[in-house]
Amino acid sequence: MNSERNVVFDTVLAPLTDRQRENVEAAYALLEHSREPVHRQELPALQDPTSRERLEQLLRRTGRTLVAVDDVRFTSGYDDTVTAELTADGWQPLTPVERAVLVLVLVYSVAIPRSEEQLGADAWTSGFVTTETDVLKDGKVPAGVGKAALSRLVSCGLLARRRDRAGGEGGYVPGPQLLRLTPAARSRLQDQLILAAAPSHPLAAAIRERRNRTSRENIR
Repeated sequence: MNSERNVVFDTVLAPLTDRQRENVEAAYALLEHSREPVHRQELPALQDPTSRERLEQLLRRTGRTLVAVDDVRFTSGYDDTVTAELTADGWQPLTPVERAVLVLVLVYSVAIPRSEEQLGADAWTSGFVTTETDVLKDGKVPAGVGKAALSRLVSCGLLARRRDRAGGEGGYVPGPQLLRLTPAARSRLQDQLILAAAPSHPLAAAIRERRNRTSRENIR
């Protein structure tokens, strides 16, 4: 695998000068391995059109894509085509309980504040914490497996722990890994949250109808 990856790097980066190659390799490493999004000041490869084009090509060749978190911060995520292929193959790194706990936190921390217009339509960071009580009691998740799922989701960056400075319970918010989602992936997740939080809402009905229509068109 390492030799195959080296061939990809050598092929994509061959036209670059030594300095450009160093900048692209450094940017690739930062984007892929930094827990938080990277400020553009730390990514000189983005300032040079040739280097940026090669960086984006390198990401594509390894199944990834450049994701702009905002005007100044960047990260990398799975290319939408790769995501579709992995999903079709049944790839799912989270257990059913972990997925349920993640959805509960996103409903409390994102979907509900968004429905109350306290959070932007495409925002995946939130200051609205979901308490352990919300997950274990209100969500009816068994304590043992629920706490283990919360710990696992925090360790992999899908959730983040927030302490209450006033000495309260504190809780959980969306983690930095969710910022790696492409616009299309964020849209799909938003649809899933609506379906999970308000399955009887007209918006949920519209989502199901849109998905059914797309499915019928794909069959033709």
